[in-house]
Amino acid sequence: MTRNPSLGGGLQIQGLSYQVGDRVLLNKVDLTVAPGESAAITGPSGSGKSTLLMCVLGLVRPDSGTIAAGGHRLTGLLPSALAKARRKHLGMVFQFGELLPELTPVENVSLPMLLDGADHHRAYEAATQLLEELGVPHGSTPTGMLSGGERQRTAVARALIAQPSVLLADEPTGALDPESRENVADQLFRICRERDCALLVVTHDPAVAERASEVFQLQESVLVPVDREVRA
Repeated sequence: MTRNPSLGGGLQIQGLSYQVGDRVLLNKVDLTVAPGESAAITGPSGSGKSTLLMCVLGLVRPDSGTIAAGGHRLTGLLPSALAKARRKHLGMVFQFGELLPELTPVENVSLPMLLDGADHHRAYEAATQLLEELGVPHGSTPTGMLSGGERQRTAVARALIAQPSVLLADEPTGALDPESRENVADQLFRICRERDCALLVVTHDPAVAERASEVFQLQESVLVPVDREVRA
């Protein structure tokens, strides 16, 4: 897939609309997140926040609009091309990690590289480096035996292992205790800044949203910017 310089880097969403039956969840949503920057989306349950992430991932097909990651347009691709683009340009952190508990952290994190045909030694080396950077034990202990915060930081490492242009996170701290929540949020935003990765976070937690470069509320299918002075 050839990069289109006119699309820029990071994440670009333009005129995105989606509805289910008579219910409009997204109405001409526009959002740009530059490399190294972050955006948080808040709003009540059922407002369409996770649907927006699923549209970016290509798991939900929008009714109209365009999505680009790292200068590559994702909307309109055939399924095989979309799957390849997703592996290359997008990373995803789910609320409950979605890790394989019987595997070690290194095995979990290296999986995306191995499935993409990378050399075993190179994949394990890259996984170990990321886990060390995120402060996760990477010995022979199964991932299921780690603390909740360690498991979620492992999920962050797995999402970043392929060096995506865009990282998506759906309630990444929602299942954690307050101390683990702070640690995971700090690491998530820090590592995306350092790796020049655009970060889009859906969260109900004001303390997590506050870390983002920009904060939006999804209100009646429209993204509304939250003023920093109002947040203060």
